[in-house]
Amino acid sequence: MMTNPTSNTPSPFAEAYSTLKNTFGYDQFRLQQEQVISSALDGKDALVIMPTGGGKSLCFQIPALVQGGACLVISPLISLMKDQVEALKQNGVSAAFLNSSITAVQQQQVEEDFMAGQIKLLYVSPEKLMTRDFFNVMKASTLNLIAVDEAHCISQWGHDFRPEYTKLKFLKEQFPSTPIMALTATADKATRNDILSQLNITQAKTFLSSFDRPNLSLAVRPAQKRVEAIIDWVKNQPEESGIIYCLSRKSTETLAIKLQKQGIDADFYHAGMDPQVKDKVQERFIRDDLKIVCATIAFGMGIDKSNVRWVIHHNLPKNLESYYQEIGRAGRDGLASKTLLFYSYSDVMQLKQFIETGEQKELLEAKLQRMQQFAEATSCRRKLLLSYFGEQLEKDCGNCDICRNPPAFMDGLKLAQMALSAVARTQQKIGTRMLIDVLRGSGRNDLFQLGYQNIKTYGVGKDHSYVDWQHYIGQFLNLGLLEIAFDQHNALRITELGKKALYSEIEVKISKPESQEERKQRLTPPQPTKKVQQTNALFERLRVLRKQIAESQGVPAYVVFSDSTLQELSMHRPTTDDELLNISGIGQRKADQYGREFIHEIVTFIKEKTMEGEKIKGATHLVTYELLKEGLTPEEIATKRNLNKVTIFSHLATLYEQGRDVDLSQFITDESLKKIITGIRQIGQTEQLKPLFEFFEEQIPYDQLRLAMAVYKRQTKIETK
Repeated sequence: MMTNPTSNTPSPFAEAYSTLKNTFGYDQFRLQQEQVISSALDGKDALVIMPTGGGKSLCFQIPALVQGGACLVISPLISLMKDQVEALKQNGVSAAFLNSSITAVQQQQVEEDFMAGQIKLLYVSPEKLMTRDFFNVMKASTLNLIAVDEAHCISQWGHDFRPEYTKLKFLKEQFPSTPIMALTATADKATRNDILSQLNITQAKTFLSSFDRPNLSLAVRPAQKRVEAIIDWVKNQPEESGIIYCLSRKSTETLAIKLQKQGIDADFYHAGMDPQVKDKVQERFIRDDLKIVCATIAFGMGIDKSNVRWVIHHNLPKNLESYYQEIGRAGRDGLASKTLLFYSYSDVMQLKQFIETGEQKELLEAKLQRMQQFAEATSCRRKLLLSYFGEQLEKDCGNCDICRNPPAFMDGLKLAQMALSAVARTQQKIGTRMLIDVLRGSGRNDLFQLGYQNIKTYGVGKDHSYVDWQHYIGQFLNLGLLEIAFDQHNALRITELGKKALYSEIEVKISKPESQEERKQRLTPPQPTKKVQQTNALFERLRVLRKQIAESQGVPAYVVFSDSTLQELSMHRPTTDDELLNISGIGQRKADQYGREFIHEIVTFIKEKTMEGEKIKGATHLVTYELLKEGLTPEEIATKRNLNKVTIFSHLATLYEQGRDVDLSQFITDESLKKIITGIRQIGQTEQLKPLFEFFEEQIPYDQLRLAMAVYKRQTKIETK
């Protein structure tokens, strides 16, 4: 494992920390980034499961940069390739992509540069990877890592299976000594096992980070009057970017038109549009020229836009993986963001019709049922979502609609033990329907053929209706007591938490069954009141500046700085280069590119607010600096600001120490300067002026002493560097 570079850390680990700070502008690794990078530097294969916005890209980008050779990144998403390459270039990294969006001449140049070692990260589509010509390019290059992004696409159990991904097994066969890193944000147990098998990296270590995105609030509402609810939602947060996912192409168009009629900046996006028009919508959204997109699920795949503040599902998604991935497009910068799902049973029926005509009907129906159980949940939604991916959350999240407005609960331990015992006594081979039939003592022929009428728990739950048992078992799944083995004919399995319930080691609280009307009343929020928009004035100014810079550079705004970086800038208000580099997300390259403009905007803001009478801690000397640049003398500044002249000279000294362009020779002679500095050296005092004042028998004014002290400190700082 990598250790902190301050403790004589050997290369390349120390270089990994240096790259993190100097290239990407971050002070420390998060989640399991450090362990993954260490594994890659040791030449080991890895499966990396990290939530959207968790920093997966750095896991392969940093190992690629701190070693000889280059990294090959396989990605199915053209938009993601373009975004990541642009972001890398902004940070001073040599990167490129190969896909159908560039010409044959451009592709040839990229391939030549890659073989010549001039590109550190090359992104390719799986289709391009499989060509014979590109195989020769790979063989002629020095690869330090192969990264397979969106790795869930390789698995038949995943939610976005792509046949071309199943051919990637040749990578390990042809490049056995090159580590392979598979990365995805969404993969249940069956999918994870399939990824390892399909890529032939069965010995790879799995790095499973928490799936939790605590910055996302989760909410579900009944679908009645959803258009009116969406309009109220948007008008309550008019400056924020958002995505509304719809089930059909027609509904994206219909909804966008309804929003436009309300004066809302919205447009639609779906696969049936003219490609140029469709790309233009996405481009406008990425560049903050469009606030809201009403889209089918294809939208947003691979978009790195970090400042999407909310995601609404106009319809029920087909499975929890899709839902998790789609809500993950909000709040990628880690700031608080909202999600809202509108649920109706008609959506369930429509999705079931789609499944009837497709492959893997049994699997898809089971996953849809889990999605429906999420929408109908009466316990913490985040617990349910995390348990689906095999992660247990001990406490309720407090940031979902159920936690904020819980239903009536009851002790469900005895009911849970009935169900868990029945699952155990049937060797964990049955699904939900058979479990309910066993508990209720059904006379089904297949049940009797299997001999389940002879087990101890047969008929133990006959006093509860079939519908009630569906409600209870759904909650046991949601609580993480049971899980579904999708790769084993959707059989129910008892989890470690379920074993504790079986042996009465934990409490099990479940909600009482509700009627549809009761549930509708509980989940329908009160009519929204007009929200007063509390905006951060400096944040908004920095956002405008960021957009201007982005437009001049032809890149998305979030590629310049993320919203979280702007928030830090507006909070800490750095006014020097050193202070700027302490802001998360600002490395040396971006500080050199944009630092002067952002510092100028911050200083201008501080000056305006201070002159308006607002007291801003630690900023008063900057106002003096601005007035000095306008040509005012210290005396004139003191008069204009209604301050003592000695205070203004103190400001000048502070500015000089900070490295500002302040000429002190007009305020103190060389002779006085040398004399005072000699005195400073003799008494060894560099903080308090009074001892120095007394040393010179109170004959030299404080303002002269303060200026000389500033010169001495700056000289000493330069000499010790």
